[in-house]
Parts: sequence; structure tokens; C-alpha cells
Amino acid sequence: MLTVYDCIVTEHDLRLVALAALVCALASLTAVNLLHHVLRLESMSRGIWLTVAAAATGFGIWSTHFIAMLAYSPALPTAYNIALTAISLIAAVVLTGLGFGIALLPGLIASRWIGGAAVGGGIAVMHYTGMAAFEVAGTLAWDPTMVAASILLGGLLGAAAVAVALHRATLASKIAGALLLTLAICSHHFTAMGAVSVTPDPSIALSSSAIPAEWLALGVAVVSLAILLLAFMALILDVRERRRIGLEIQRMRDLTDAALEGLVLCAGATIVTVNQSFARLTGLKVEQIGGQDLAAWLQDTQKREMLFAVPGQAVETELRHGDGTLLPVELIARPINYKDEPHTVIAVRDLRDRRNAEAQIRFLAHHDPLTGLGNRASFDQRLDREISLHGRSGRQLALLCLDLDGFKDVNDLHGHAAGDQLLKDISKNLSTALAEDQMIARLGGDEFAVIVPSITDPAHVGQLAETLLKSLKSADETGIPTNLVSVSIGIALYPSDAKDRTELLSSADTALYRAKTEGKGTYRFFEAAMGAQIRERRSLEHDLRSAIANGELSLAYQPQAQVDTGEVNGFEVLLRWNHPTRGPVSPSTFIPIAEESGSILKIGEWVMHEACREAANWMRPLAIAVNVSALQLTSDGFVEFVRRTLEDTGLPPERLEIEITETALIRDPNRALLTLQKLKAIGVNLAMDDFGTGYSSLSNLRAFPFDKIKIDRSFIHEVHDNPQAAAIVRAVLGLGRGLGLPVIAEGVETSEELSFLGSEGCTEAQGYLFGRPAPIGEFVPLLSNNVVALPKPLLRAVGD
Repeated sequence: MLTVYDCIVTEHDLRLVALAALVCALASLTAVNLLHHVLRLESMSRGIWLTVAAAATGFGIWSTHFIAMLAYSPALPTAYNIALTAISLIAAVVLTGLGFGIALLPGLIASRWIGGAAVGGGIAVMHYTGMAAFEVAGTLAWDPTMVAASILLGGLLGAAAVAVALHRATLASKIAGALLLTLAICSHHFTAMGAVSVTPDPSIALSSSAIPAEWLALGVAVVSLAILLLAFMALILDVRERRRIGLEIQRMRDLTDAALEGLVLCAGATIVTVNQSFARLTGLKVEQIGGQDLAAWLQDTQKREMLFAVPGQAVETELRHGDGTLLPVELIARPINYKDEPHTVIAVRDLRDRRNAEAQIRFLAHHDPLTGLGNRASFDQRLDREISLHGRSGRQLALLCLDLDGFKDVNDLHGHAAGDQLLKDISKNLSTALAEDQMIARLGGDEFAVIVPSITDPAHVGQLAETLLKSLKSADETGIPTNLVSVSIGIALYPSDAKDRTELLSSADTALYRAKTEGKGTYRFFEAAMGAQIRERRSLEHDLRSAIANGELSLAYQPQAQVDTGEVNGFEVLLRWNHPTRGPVSPSTFIPIAEESGSILKIGEWVMHEACREAANWMRPLAIAVNVSALQLTSDGFVEFVRRTLEDTGLPPERLEIEITETALIRDPNRALLTLQKLKAIGVNLAMDDFGTGYSSLSNLRAFPFDKIKIDRSFIHEVHDNPQAAAIVRAVLGLGRGLGLPVIAEGVETSEELSFLGSEGCTEAQGYLFGRPAPIGEFVPLLSNNVVALPKPLLRAVGD
């Protein structure tokens, strides 16, 4: 009996054995590649390519067998039965296809092992059918044990080959599967050949229809060529598939790299790869992260378990940076199938921006966004808490309300950017002056408040107020003139001035209002008597806003005449307010309120328009003098308003005289000069009102284009009682003559005052002596005759 070794070494041509093994290996590798191609296809195309794979494998098994049979040399005449040879080829293809079909069934347990065993069975059927087709001049004897061993070996190795080949779509898995399939075919063949023994018998003749070995060699060559063609086809498919997979992987990587979120692909707890966004989060390169354990980057074990326990659930934790620092991140894990294996992809979202935004929102909920000080909400909470604590302890609490004087002018003159910077500088200086337990808050606009707990002596609060006033003077980083902005402070004490937050704020605000009305740039403590005064003032402010609409405002006129002849040159218009319940309200009372509240702008426009309209209807072209406040002079569009008013009313520009105090000039000299120059360009006359009081400066007469000077009434009333007043009047009159500017004296009430003015060369005056302010209807004779009836002795004295 021939052994397997003797069968291979002594009874076979080793060159053909090697060829058989090569053909078998090529067919096996082709079969494995085609099987993976079948796995990637849709169900409709699978049948065709499964047939191709079965054909490649069946042909390979058949070719291996018959090439090995050609290598077998029993030293006897041999031939092959044509029918059984064909059946063996068909059996190899059919049974292999059946095995592959079973291996690819998705729902069958151990389908790949069962299908592989069926392929092993196909190898056995093909071999023993092929041996049945083998004719030799002798008799064949079989060793049952070796036959069983060959069948078992082929089945086990076939099952292992299919299971390994289809386990993964990797090159290593494919090669391993192909080698096992080759081993299954070759081991079965040579084990089966070792199971047969040949006894020569010359009496046995070969069938005349049998195929000679030479013809079989030609058939094997054809089948081998078919295997080569199928192998080439499988190679092309494999290359194309690899290229497609490579392109898909690159496209997927491009997409993942374009994602803003970090993406991590994990096999279990091992990182397979990451995208560029995740690499940037760690500060490393993609290549440095792959292959590492996920725990190296997500160190919180509990959070990792939560991440994998519930796919799709957002988990917030910390990611370790390459330098060891921890970053707040949000993780979401989802299972995916990657290269035919289960993986997990983890989306990593950087939470730093969100955390910063949340912190900013929390900050803004309690702080002023511009200055960083506490806002109204945090101030109210702190004040309520302090009132509660001080109420139980019996200690005193101080509240300071601060308001910037002239801050609106900063915005109007220097722009809101400069105003914002000034607020930040002031807030910084005020905060520096406070102790740690004291709180400052910005309540809105240019309003601030300071909480001072645990007061033992109110004098200490006054000292703090002084410190705050001084700190403001150092806030000059914006380059804004220091005389343009000051601060007023109102102080109220708990529990002596108020019992709760609302009342305490009201008391401090009342004291603040008193500080502003008494000169600004100072502080005042709350006094009980202040409340009624503040309520009165605010009631007037409220009623003044609707005075125009309710027809409560009216104009009074006072003549301006020549001192020597009494000839009327024009009228000054004066504003009157007749309150429906209070009666006439003094201009000295409501004009300051109008200027502080800003309603002077609307009222001023009404006065200007009504005065021009009235003057345009006079029989004689007399001048009309209108007072303009500092707020009007520096407001946007004032010059255009004057121009439009003159056009609407038809009053010639030279008949309008605008009176301006020097106080209005110092707020913003450059802007005031530009406005006055534009008014002069229109043709309007300009008069400096109340000269000699306030901020009188000879440089103003030189710098600004005034047409007239008005001497303040306070000097006229004292010319006979105060030598200094008389000297000032003479000096102003002389200055006017030197500059070529007419001088008009206000407040002339007696003939003695008029005689003095005449003797000093004053040419024009106004006052009660010429006529008290009254509606224009009372001056109809002056509008016609244009002369004030002065006392005859006075006329002679002036004439002399």
C-alpha cells in the first residue's frame, strides 16, 4: 500500500505537483476575493457572482486533482472515463456553490462553518468521482481509514477556510482563508491518493472511449486557463474595490476633517483613528493618537461607562489635552459597522465657548456690560439683604445715589464712544475709592449707587462722598475737559430716613436732586423737608411737558428803544406759563426745570416760530429778540431749524436777533463758534446777553461774531448806589464804542437810570420805564408810531 508521503515523493512528478498546488492556491485566492465581492453586492447581483466564485473554486479543485493525477506515475497504462470526468467537474462547481451559498446566509448560526464543510464535501465528491473515472491496467484497493481521514480533513479545513476568509475584509484574512482552502484541497487529494493501492493486471484492458492522459492534459490546460481568466477578473475586481474603498475612506476622512466637532473611531476601548478637529483639541497629530487607549484621553471611568452604555446620550466630561490640561467636552457615542466589524464613533464637542458664553450670561445677569459693575438686579438683591441684616442688628446703613452732571453733553459733543470710555474710567476710579464690604452699581445711563454697610457715624459717609468727588477729578484719561463733567451725590440712611429699599432709594434720590439744584458737583444728606420740594418740582416738570399742547404757554413782549428819543427799535420776546391750577408760574422757576429735563428744546422751537410769525405781521419792520439756551445752541439741526422758520414765516433774517449768554459758549466753544458763524451766514443778528455776569471774558467778544452787547440789569439798578457798578457800566459802554458794537442796557426802571445811561453815551435800553412785558396787542400804538412817550424833563436832560 502506498503511503501519502510515498505517493507524493515516489509516485508523482514533483514538478506537476508544484503546478497543481500553484493552480489550487490561485483558484483559492480567486474564490476568496470573489466571495468578498459577493458580500458587497446587492441581493439581485449576488447570484451571478456567487456562480462565478463557485466556478472558480470548482475548476480549481478539479484542475488540482487532475494535474496531480497527471503527475501520478503508476508505471501502467492509464486513461479517464469521459462521462465521470465531466460529472466530477460539475459536482465540484455545484457543491462548492452550494457551500458558498450556505456560508453567506445571514440568519443561520455558524453558517460559514457549515458552508465551508459543504465545500469540503464537494472536494471529496469531486475527488472520488474523478478517481472513479480513472482507468488503469490493474485493480484498485482502498483503505477505509485513509478515505475517512481524507474526507474529514477536507471538511474541517474547508470549514475553517471559509470562516477565516469571511471573518474580516482584510488582506491577512483573505490570504489566510485562501491558504486554508488550498490546504483543504491538497491535503484531501494526497491523503485520498495515499488510501488507494494499484495491483497490475494485464488482463484488464482500457476502455476504448476513455480519454488518454494526453487529452486530459489538454482539458486541464483549458480549465487552468479559465481559472487564470477568473483570477485575473477577481484581481481586477479586487483592485477596483480597493480603489473604491480607498476613495470612500478618503472622502469620509475629508468629510470628518471638515466637521467642526471632533470624531473618534474606536474598536472597543482602542482608538482606531480620529479627525483633524479632535487632533486640534488634543494639540497632537492624527498619527500620534491612533492605537491608543480611549482612557488616556477620557480619564473619568464612570463617564466612559455612561458613554457606551446608552448610545446617543450626551455625556459631559473632560478631555485631556496633549499638555495635560483638561478641556470641558460633550460626548455622544453611536455604534457603526466599519470594515465589516462593529465599531463605535464618538462625537466630541468642545464646550469651552459654551461654558464661556454661559459664564458671560451669568455675569451679565448681575453686572453692567459696559463698566463691569453690579447692575440693578444685583444691587436690589444686595440692598434687600443688607436692609434685612441691619434691621435685625439695629445698625445703620447708608445709600449713596450718584449722577453725572453734564454727561449728556459729553455724548453730544465728543460722541458715544468717548462717553462710554468716560463711564468706564469713572467706574474704575469710584470702585478704587471703596472698601471691600461696600458695593457700587450702575443703575442705568450715568446713574450709580453705593451701598455702605455698618455705619457708626454719618460723618464718615460724608468723608466717603468727598473721596468719591475727588476720585472723579482724576478720571481724565479720555481727554474730556474736567469742567464739563462733575458728580452730584445724594445720601440716605437706614433706618432713620427709610424703612425699605424703595423708600431708601427715593430718599437718596431726593437728596441727589437737592445736590444738583444747589450747584452740582457736591453731596447732600436727605432731609425730611426735601420730599415736598422734590415732588413739587417733578410735578411742574410733568405738567410742563404738555403745556404747549394744552395752550398754557404764551409770549410777552418788551420794547427796546433809543435812550435819547424813545424810538422803538424792536421787542424782546419773553415766555410766560399760565398753569391751569397754579396760575402764572415764574420763568425763573420753570425755565431751569425745562433746561434740566430737556423739554426746553421743544419749547424753544415753539417760541422761535411764534415770535417770528408774529413779527412778520407787524406794520413796521422792527427787530425781534429771542433768547436761546445753551442746550438749543449745541443741539443738532438748530441752524437749519432757524433757516426753515424764517422761510416758513416770511420774516427777513436781519430782523431776527438771537440772544445768547456767555454760559452757553463755554460748554463747547468750538461747536458754539461754528453754530454762530452759520447763523451769521443766514443774516441773523447775534447779541451777547447778561454781559458782565457769569463767565464774562473779553476774548469772547473777540472770538465770537456778536452784533450787540446787553448789560445785565443787576449793574443798572446799582449805578447810583454802587460806584463799582457805575464804573463797570462805563467800562462796558466804552468797550462797545471801541469795538464798534452797540450796547443795550437791560432793566431800566427809573428816569435817573436812563439819565445816567444817556450821559454815558448809551444809545439803547429796555426795561419797565419803556414798558412792562405784555402781549403784543398792548403795543399796537408803538407798532404804528414807533415812539415811547418818555417824561419831558427826562428828554431835555438826555438832550442836554
